[in-house]
Amino acid sequence: MAGCVSSGKKACVVEWYQARGTLRWAARGEVPGWCERTGLTEGIVAVKDYLGRLGCLGRHLDDEGVTATAATAVEGPFETHVSWIEATVMAPMRRDIKARPLMEAMIALRHWSVHASPRVALPLAAPYTTALQAVCIGKINFGDSIANLTNSKHTRKPPPPSATMDTVLRQSKTMCPFLKKTSPATLRSLSATSGPTRSYHASPGGGSMSNLQTIARRCPVMGSAMAVQTAKTGNAAFGAIAALKGIRGFSGKASTGKAKLHTSSTHEARPMEGILMGEKLPQVQPAKPVREAAAVPENLVKKDGKFDYDAFYTNELDKKHKDKSYRHFNNINRLAKEFPRAHTANPEERVTVWCSNDYLGMGRNSNVLKAMHETLDVYGAGAGGTRNISGHNQHAVALEKTLATLHAKEAALAFTSCYVANDATMATLGSRLPGCVWLSDSLNHNSMIVGIQHSGAKKMVFKHNDLADLEAKLASLPLSTPKIIAFESVYSMCGSVAPISEICDLADKYGAITFLDEVHAVGMYGPHGAGVAEHLDYEAHVNGSPRGTVMDRVDIITGTLGKAYGCVGGYIAGSASMVDAVRSLAAGFIFTTTLPPATMAGARAAIEYQMSTQSDRRLQQLHTRAVKDELAARSIPVMDNPSHIIPVLVGTAELAKRASDLLLEKHGIYVQSINYPTVPVGQERLRITPTPGHTKEYRDHLVGALESVWTELGIKRTTDWAAEGGFLGVGSDEAPIEPLWTDKQLGVEAAKGSNGKVGVIQALLEREEAQAQTASV
Repeated sequence: MAGCVSSGKKACVVEWYQARGTLRWAARGEVPGWCERTGLTEGIVAVKDYLGRLGCLGRHLDDEGVTATAATAVEGPFETHVSWIEATVMAPMRRDIKARPLMEAMIALRHWSVHASPRVALPLAAPYTTALQAVCIGKINFGDSIANLTNSKHTRKPPPPSATMDTVLRQSKTMCPFLKKTSPATLRSLSATSGPTRSYHASPGGGSMSNLQTIARRCPVMGSAMAVQTAKTGNAAFGAIAALKGIRGFSGKASTGKAKLHTSSTHEARPMEGILMGEKLPQVQPAKPVREAAAVPENLVKKDGKFDYDAFYTNELDKKHKDKSYRHFNNINRLAKEFPRAHTANPEERVTVWCSNDYLGMGRNSNVLKAMHETLDVYGAGAGGTRNISGHNQHAVALEKTLATLHAKEAALAFTSCYVANDATMATLGSRLPGCVWLSDSLNHNSMIVGIQHSGAKKMVFKHNDLADLEAKLASLPLSTPKIIAFESVYSMCGSVAPISEICDLADKYGAITFLDEVHAVGMYGPHGAGVAEHLDYEAHVNGSPRGTVMDRVDIITGTLGKAYGCVGGYIAGSASMVDAVRSLAAGFIFTTTLPPATMAGARAAIEYQMSTQSDRRLQQLHTRAVKDELAARSIPVMDNPSHIIPVLVGTAELAKRASDLLLEKHGIYVQSINYPTVPVGQERLRITPTPGHTKEYRDHLVGALESVWTELGIKRTTDWAAEGGFLGVGSDEAPIEPLWTDKQLGVEAAKGSNGKVGVIQALLEREEAQAQTASV
C-alpha cells in the first residue's frame, strides 16, 4: 500500500502494517497505484478509506475519529494508535472471516460494511459479492444489458430489470476506489480485448482477457478471485494468475490437462491462505453456532497420524454392547396365509408374532392384495420419478382424496413414510413461520423431535400430557407469536392417550395451531378408523356430523399407511392452503421418488375397507382386553393405559433382552424387547400388540410362556413394584384407566348377562366364531 500514500512520515501506520505483515498483499507491493487514484494522501485516512471499502474500518471510525487518530499517528506515539486499531478493528474482523475460503472471505468483508453485526447469517452460496466481481472476472461485459447479470445464477440479489450499466457502477464504486475515480467511458474502453491471447492474458472464463481484466489482475481482491474462477473453469491461465497472487495449494496443470485445486504433491488438500491477513481461511461460519469439535483420543489415531475410523465404529458399538442396549435384528418372515405366524431364517421353523404393528392384519387382506396385484401388472413396480417430475399419477391423487375424506379435511399429502411426513412438514412450517415457537410433548416420537430441530425454530417442551405445564408455557409467549402444539394421540411405547380436546381449547385461547400425530391410532379408533380425534365424538361421526368435533378442530393431522393399514407410507391432512404450502416448500416431499403405484393402490383399498367396517378394530380391542386381564391375574406387570398397546414392564435392558430371547427360543413366541433410546434407561419393557388373528389358543400360549419366563428369570411382578411404591402405573393405588373403546361401542354391554366377567369372554368367543365363518365363506 506504500504506493497509495505519498505524504512522507504520515505513511507510518501503513508502513507499520507492512512490517507486521498483517496486510501481506501490501507487503508484497501488489497494489502500486491502486489507492493512489483515490486522491487520498494522509496515511491513516488512506488505511481507513481503502480498508473501509472492504468493511474493515468504515463502520468503526467516523470522519472525526479518523482525523483525530491520524494526528496521533503523525505527532504522537503511533505504536499505541496502531495497537488500538489492531484490538478494536482488525482482530474482530480477522475472527469474523477466519475459517473461510477465499470467495466467502470476500463475502464476509462485504458483509462487515453492509450489516450492523458481523454475526448476522451469511449466504453460503454466492461466488460473487457484487456486480463488480462479475464484471472483472468476465461474467458480463459493460456493454451488455444489466438483464444479463440478472439472469446469472451467481448473483446474490439481482437488480431491477430496468437497471443500466450506471446502476452497476454505482453499486461497485461503493466497494472499489479504482472504479470510484474512473469514468464510465474509460471503463467501457478498458473492456476491449487487450491484444493477442497468451496464457498469462487469458480470461478466467476462457478466451481473451480485456484490458480491464488485465488491470483487475493486480487488484488484491479481484486478482485472487480471478484465480479461483480460472481454477473452476480449468483455464490455462490459472497457474500464472495463482502464482502471481501467491495462492498456495494450486497447480497450473493436472494430469488431465486441466487446472485443479490442491493437486501438487507438497500442497495436497491444503487450504488457501487469506489475501488480506497472514492467516488461513478455511470454511465459512454457519448461520447458527456449531458444536466445538472434541479432541481426538489417542487410541483413535493411527501410527501414521491419520484418524482410525474403524476403531471409532468399534468403540461406539462396544458401548452399546456394554450397556446392553445393542439392537439385535431377528430374521422374522411373516406368512400371509398363516397370520399371525412367521418363519425364522429356517423356512421350516414357525413362531407366533406378538409385536407386529400390522395391528389389524391388513397386510394379508384380500382386498388390499387384489388392488396391489392389479396395479402392479398394469403400471409396474415404481412410480418413475418425483411428484413434480413424472411421478404424479392417478394413484396419488385418489389416495390423497381418500385421506382427506377420512379426516374430514380439505386436503391431504402422501409421503414415503410418516417419519418423513413429520420431519418435512415440521421443518418447513417452523422455518417459514416468522418467530415460530414449538410446544412439544416430552414423549413425542423421534420424527417430531428431529423435525423441530430441522426447523431451527424455538422449542418449549411440556411435561407429558400435562395441561397446566402446557398452558404456563403458552401464556409466557406473546399472543401474536406463531405457535404450534405438537403431540401424539396414542404414545406407542406406553399406550397413553393425549387430552386432545383440552389441548385444542388451549390452542384457541392462546392463538396456537395443533399438530396431531395419529400414527398409532388411524384404523384403530373411531367409527371410520380416523383415529382418536374421531373416536372422541363417536356418535357424531356415526351420524355423519363432523362439524365442530374434536377432529374438526385439530389443524394438522399426520398418519401412516403402514401399521393398521398394512402397507407403507405416511401423510398429512389439513387445510388446502397448508397442504399446498408444504407440497411447494418441503424438501422431504419434493426431492424423493413417489410411492410405487401398487403401494398407493393397496393403501387406498385398506383405508376404504376400514372406513366401511368396524369388525377388525373391535375384535382387536376385545383380544387386548382379554390379554390384559389374563396377565393381571398372574401379576405380570402391565403398564395401565386406555389403548390397544400392552407394555409389560421389565426394568433392565439385560433382563428384557433375555426374556425376549427365551420367549423366542424356548416358546416360539416373538416379542421384541424395547430398550434405550426408545425408552429411558430403567424403563425397559416388552411391547405386546394383539391383532384380530390372536385367538384364544394363541392368547393362552402367550400368557403361559410369560409366566414361565418371569419365574425363570426372577423378573419383578406387579406385587413387587407395588411393594416399592409403584412405578409407571404398575403397582400403584390409582384407579384403573377406562379404555377408549367402551363396552357399549364394542357391543359387550349388550352381551353381558348377570355375570359381567363371563359376558365379556362370551362376547369375544362369539366374535371369533363369526369371523371364522366369514373367512371360510
